[in-house]
Amino acid sequence: MQRKTVNLAIAVFLVNLVGNIVPCIAIKAVNRNHVVGGDQGWDTSTDVASWSANKRFHVGDIIWFAYAAPQEGVIELKTKREFDSCETINPIKMYTEGLNHLMLDNEGSRYFTSTNPENCKKGLKLHVKVLPSIQQAQQIADSASYGVEEAVAEGPSISHARFYKGWLSLVWFVLAFVILV
Repeated sequence: MQRKTVNLAIAVFLVNLVGNIVPCIAIKAVNRNHVVGGDQGWDTSTDVASWSANKRFHVGDIIWFAYAAPQEGVIELKTKREFDSCETINPIKMYTEGLNHLMLDNEGSRYFTSTNPENCKKGLKLHVKVLPSIQQAQQIADSASYGVEEAVAEGPSISHARFYKGWLSLVWFVLAFVILV
């Protein structure tokens, strides 16, 4: 009987641990890594425009540029005009190490081209339209589903996730206590 109670207590502990940790991991795993150009990377043989056509980039995502340095590099440009004309003389930032990553930390358009203007003219360039983070997009969608009458600002409240986590912990604690006593 004693061994059964200990095993049950361990099972309750493990379920509680998994129930509290897995949701945290799932929330963190929403951000995506994008290797520009896929398996071929950042190269003139890659059709970067086709690769990016079906991609959705969100705040928090990370884009990776893999290329053969020093023959190639990546420049981030300020404007669409510079991007369209492959004007690389006034970059925001230059990447030349061969493997670079950057987090998309703001919404809006970002423009990347080859450090070589000729390769840019051959299509080695990437326009990234950064959308709101997936969590933020969900919050916007949720708030848009409410009517005007319901748009009154509410006071502070605890998040559903924190409430659920606290409630679940309490239930498991009480259950373990009842079983062990």
